[in-house]
Amino acid sequence: MGRLMAIDYGKKRTGLAVTDPLQLIASGLTTVATHELIPFLKKYFAAEPVDTIVIGEPKNLDGQATDATALVNECIRIIRKNFPDMPVVKVDERFTSKMAFQTMIDSGLKKKDRQNKGLVDEISATIILQEYLQHK
Repeated sequence: MGRLMAIDYGKKRTGLAVTDPLQLIASGLTTVATHELIPFLKKYFAAEPVDTIVIGEPKNLDGQATDATALVNECIRIIRKNFPDMPVVKVDERFTSKMAFQTMIDSGLKKKDRQNKGLVDEISATIILQEYLQHK
């Protein structure tokens, strides 16, 4: 059984999270510059088996697409082109950034550390993956 990987795609940075091999626990992996995402995935997939990619789908409060939705759809197209056998699942990512920021506050991170947007993206990816696991 391979891992599940979550992607919190952004224009500049992309947060990544993975499960353990038994697909029970979601953990933050890293944040990569978005233009480096595909090379990173190629290297990671060569080292670790991954069964499915879960990607956050941006939506407005009313469930409609946002400006970022087109960017995520393009990312999915590129992923499918580079990894045609890899299943890609879209998951609603509303509120994940707010939840990630609150998680940082609750864990006692200092204000300076909470300004690390890369960490917010990584935690957001972890939340996306954890929610996917709970509904799976």
